[in-house]
Amino acid sequence: MRYGRISLDGEPRWVEVGDEAVHVLRDSPLEGDPVIERSVPLEGAAFLPPVVPFVFYAVGLNYRSHIEHQRAAGRDVAVPERPEVGYRANNALIGHGETILVPPGVTGRFEAEGEVVAVIGRRVRNASRAEAQESVFGWTIGNDVSAREWQRADRSFWRSKNSDTFKPMGPWIETDVDPMAQTTYVRVDGETRAEFATGGMVFDPWDFIVEASRYITFHPGDVLWMGADSNCQIGPGDVVDIEVTGIGVLSNPVRLDTR
Repeated sequence: MRYGRISLDGEPRWVEVGDEAVHVLRDSPLEGDPVIERSVPLEGAAFLPPVVPFVFYAVGLNYRSHIEHQRAAGRDVAVPERPEVGYRANNALIGHGETILVPPGVTGRFEAEGEVVAVIGRRVRNASRAEAQESVFGWTIGNDVSAREWQRADRSFWRSKNSDTFKPMGPWIETDVDPMAQTTYVRVDGETRAEFATGGMVFDPWDFIVEASRYITFHPGDVLWMGADSNCQIGPGDVVDIEVTGIGVLSNPVRLDTR
């Protein structure tokens, strides 16, 4: 099943996504079995980020080949010895089709990374592995946009990772997919710039949930971005597509922020 959120009559509404239509739901599917109120065409639907998370978790350096790329570039990077999460900011979230804005003052590499994203569906604390698996409602796609010179210049990732529009997510949540058996593609203007096995992680999503839930309570609607294998340079005028097979394609244009 695919669930998402769209802007309809100026309001955010949950929908069940079909092949040709989206079915508007009375309530959130995270809260039970929602009732369908009406249907509208899929074509032209204005997708929002599929959830606005209570907490936005993110994972870094979770693919061995990404670590090897970093080492080849002369960076002293070690393979993580245990699963550790970081955080991102909700203000950076945009939906499928919305525009990634390059802020004034950005120089150097401006990059996209395709990630599979776990959407939490139940409250969980001190989870066993089985409980961690059961806690995931479904899977969506994230584009981890980064301004690399800011990442090196600042003491934290506050603007390099969290500027407005830097975290496209969507287009919807797929509940019936094995993310570890999929392939991730990053395309810029239709050209494939990266391709990797989505499941080729150092630690899988449930490792992170088990470890983090020893200290932190996960809530319905929380998201966990699982890291990327590689990064691709993007710039104004580009259109970036992130595909995770079995889930869908997240597409966003890029332009300069002239505000």
